[in-house]
Amino acid sequence: MCYSNDARPPLPPILGGSTDEGDLVLTAGDGNRFRAYAARAATPSGAGVVVIPDPRGVHPFYKDLVRRFAQAGMDAVVIDYIDRTAGMADRPENFDLRAAIGQTNPEAIAADVAAGVAYLRSPAGGGAESVFTVGFCFGGAQSWRQSAAQPGLAGAIGFYGVPSRVRDAIPKMRAPLLLLLGGDDRATTPEDFALFDRELTEAGVPHQKVVYEGAPHSFFDRSFEEHKAASEDAWRQMLAFIKEHTRQPTRA
Repeated sequence: MCYSNDARPPLPPILGGSTDEGDLVLTAGDGNRFRAYAARAATPSGAGVVVIPDPRGVHPFYKDLVRRFAQAGMDAVVIDYIDRTAGMADRPENFDLRAAIGQTNPEAIAADVAAGVAYLRSPAGGGAESVFTVGFCFGGAQSWRQSAAQPGLAGAIGFYGVPSRVRDAIPKMRAPLLLLLGGDDRATTPEDFALFDRELTEAGVPHQKVVYEGAPHSFFDRSFEEHKAASEDAWRQMLAFIKEHTRQPTRA
């Protein structure tokens, strides 16, 4: 499922610097404590990103991604929502990811995401003016769900999410969505994405859909040389979406 231990995110087209990278333990509003990893942008844009990973959690792929967002001017944090049921321990290669997904629920994930949002809005996290979520695989659908769950969210971006995990949240969605999809994703079908697109349109949810023809599930990985163009465009799409929906920063 999603990324192996050897996977690494593609580099963003804009590279700067990052500061204050490191592991954290965050606490949700219901008292749940979980692992996270954050990086601050050396030249902040006013935007912050909460990364919602697949069930591997604070995996090397996502730590690297957080650093890449910081290099592109966004304070970022990845949260480990699976810690709620699996505990704060490293997951072995044979960890049952599907069973872990089965123990989650959207409300608990939203509580953990809210802790990530609060961290980025705090002085410790950089005081981001506009916070976005970015999710992958199971986390992609959960990212889209945050449009309905997080007050004041600036936008929700998801890679390879499954629409059936999101449909019940559509009537409450407020933040704009960016859907980044593989045209050869075996986890769902082009027809289901087309239906999801129509459902969002009919509900008046602002959204953009980008389908990368021939790209598989988990194409956003710099070890996939054959999908380099899709990965590069996905970065451009994310950065443009974030820039469009970011308020001007008020901090120095």
